[in-house]
Amino acid sequence: MQEAGFTQGELADAVNSRLRTQGHDGTVSDRTVRNWLTGKTRWPHPRQREALEGVFGCTAEHLGFRPPSHTEPEQDVRRRNFLTATTGTAAAVIAPAESRPYAVGTSDVIRLRSGLDTLMALDDTRGGHEGLERAALAGATETLDKLSQAASQRIRLRLFSIAADYTATAAWSALDARKLDRTAEHLNRALFLAGMAKDPVVEMRVWNSFAMLAHQRGQHTQAVDAGYAAQATAITRRDPFFASLAHARTAVGHSNMGDRQAAIRSLGYAQEALGKAPDEPRPSWLAFYGPAELTAMTAIVRDRIGDSAQAEAASHKALSTIPIQFRRNRALATTRLALAQLHQRDIDQACATASQAFELMAGDPIPGRMRSLLGDYYRDLITLAPDADVAREWGDRYRSEWSRA
Repeated sequence: MQEAGFTQGELADAVNSRLRTQGHDGTVSDRTVRNWLTGKTRWPHPRQREALEGVFGCTAEHLGFRPPSHTEPEQDVRRRNFLTATTGTAAAVIAPAESRPYAVGTSDVIRLRSGLDTLMALDDTRGGHEGLERAALAGATETLDKLSQAASQRIRLRLFSIAADYTATAAWSALDARKLDRTAEHLNRALFLAGMAKDPVVEMRVWNSFAMLAHQRGQHTQAVDAGYAAQATAITRRDPFFASLAHARTAVGHSNMGDRQAAIRSLGYAQEALGKAPDEPRPSWLAFYGPAELTAMTAIVRDRIGDSAQAEAASHKALSTIPIQFRRNRALATTRLALAQLHQRDIDQACATASQAFELMAGDPIPGRMRSLLGDYYRDLITLAPDADVAREWGDRYRSEWSRA
């Protein structure tokens, strides 16, 4: 139910819809579902079991039900029938194919959503690139193509939501690769699809990315406005975890504008909200965020408002806690640490730290957003220490890495 995003009432509706397509009355209620969840009903009525299996695309046993011992022979027959039906060989028993067109249901929704998790895992290690962007757009296209086959309006809304998420993933990949015009195009499309889906989670995701896009373009007032838009979404009012990210993104915008007080205040809101957030499943695109990432964002804010020593401390703390699989994020935090050290005039240490970013991304091209940040480091380096030998050596390494395909 969590994977499919069902409430008890929505699952009851889905099962009843399935029952009615098979010519039976839909008699499942919220109470029926509660009895399944609590174990009060350990082995549902045969028609309800079959409808549940159709909704989730797996057997009743996989859903946690257990038959009474005297029904084992029946269960063996049912399992064979289910496995046969899933291969399509028993489809004609239900109804002729031309009279019962395939309906997209919950199992399709789960499959399509799982593709998003795969793409986000790729982003965590390698960062945004054109192949990931294309794959995300293909996922959005496949999802939207299924709208005409949706079994219900609820399934249509879920398909719109998944398409919005795929499009937002394409936007994020383009943003990380510094393809800013394509980013804006994808975000506008994702915001439209999120509205069609009535999905505040994807809406919040899009505004978060809009804030980052504005920052990349140097439009800091717009970045703050996008942060406020993220704060205003319905999900941030319900879940402090989302609110924390929205406040942290707003803090970065304030720091870029030089508004020290507002930046620190927003960081405080972000910390407070994160402390209240319940530990519960959330979309895979949010896996990067938590105490470690908030500390990394704190380092950004502190460095930009002139607190470089505090920024260095925050960067060290972030790097000690960012999970190892978030290779791109670790490389970004390492570059932020180098910037904080450089701004304290610790030139040798800063160059040694900045070189670690190249090593973290060894084996893959450096994403455009990281290239831009390393370019910021190099410009500050040659401004603060133009004649230092270590600066010239680092510059040679930077140009060599920049040309790496």
